[in-house]
Amino acid sequence: MSLPARIVHQRRATITDLPLYYSGHLLKKLDKEKDFKKYYGELRGATLFLYKDDTQDTYTEKLDLEWLKSMELDSPYQRKEPTIFTLTLHTEEVQLKMENADTGEEWRGYILTVVKKQIPSKMQLLPGQMLLLQDALDQERRRSRVCPALPPRPPFLLSASSSPPTPPKDELDHCAAALPACFLRVTRQEAERMLEENPQCGNIILRPSTLANNYALTLRLLMPSGPVMKNFRVTATNSGFVIELDTAVTVSSLDDVLQYFLEKTEYRLHPYMESQPYDTCINVSPAPTCISITSTTPKIVPKAQVAPTLRSQTKAELLPPPTKQEEDEYLVPEDQCPDVHNLKPVQMVGELQEWTTESAAE
Repeated sequence: MSLPARIVHQRRATITDLPLYYSGHLLKKLDKEKDFKKYYGELRGATLFLYKDDTQDTYTEKLDLEWLKSMELDSPYQRKEPTIFTLTLHTEEVQLKMENADTGEEWRGYILTVVKKQIPSKMQLLPGQMLLLQDALDQERRRSRVCPALPPRPPFLLSASSSPPTPPKDELDHCAAALPACFLRVTRQEAERMLEENPQCGNIILRPSTLANNYALTLRLLMPSGPVMKNFRVTATNSGFVIELDTAVTVSSLDDVLQYFLEKTEYRLHPYMESQPYDTCINVSPAPTCISITSTTPKIVPKAQVAPTLRSQTKAELLPPPTKQEEDEYLVPEDQCPDVHNLKPVQMVGELQEWTTESAAE
């Protein structure tokens, strides 16, 4: 019993975890095979997944189109004739056959678009089909820009310590920290556009390649006929980094790769460095008109903390009662003792009375 198309599509999306750009029936064969085999193909990301039929939820084969070197049309475009393409990959050649020439043209457009990150010129497609192709291109560019995979570092560059190997994420972070400053996670088209639009920032961009274990280096050279873009492949191996020229050159680090190109161009080129903005004025806050050196807060003098005197009742009870004084004796408390100044006016009043009495008797 076959599964519903919706369930099949969901399972395929879960297994592949890539966006679907185009799908349809096609035939495939390798060079060593004599006959074509029928498949149902889905182009998800830059990978072509092949199923036995459109009801199978798990793919039988897949072709990694990031390794695509060329895609040749074996016969001229004819509407009533089948279309056969020869795809040259990294290790093999694969032929794809479409019974309908119009369908073959759509396959060619989508495959070249997702691989080269640009729409091929002179496409035999309708305006609506071109819009769908543009949508696929925009989505693939965003997907590639989110997290482009960095090639692994050669083992001889890693620290030869006895500590256990670090997780892949930490290893990638360590690799990113050791990359030259002109290394940018961009595609070939983006690197060329950046060099074209910002020549003042430099002429060399080092970037990840679409092939595993590879880097790429994009140059913008000024020739007598005008600016020319050049792209070179750099392969990471166990013995170092190989610059793939007519005569291959092996160096020990990516910095040496950059240095090699600088020397060969007689230092006419410079690594790409994005310009940073600079300020053009200095803004300083105005100085205060009056500075007070005294504090407005009243000074608080700390008070000495003295424990209150505690009168002991037991001591008062132990004191003997006061003795009874004689009636003629008066005790004047020291604090009620008359002052000398108070006694003098009283003595003068007595003398005046005596003087007045004597005067009256005379």
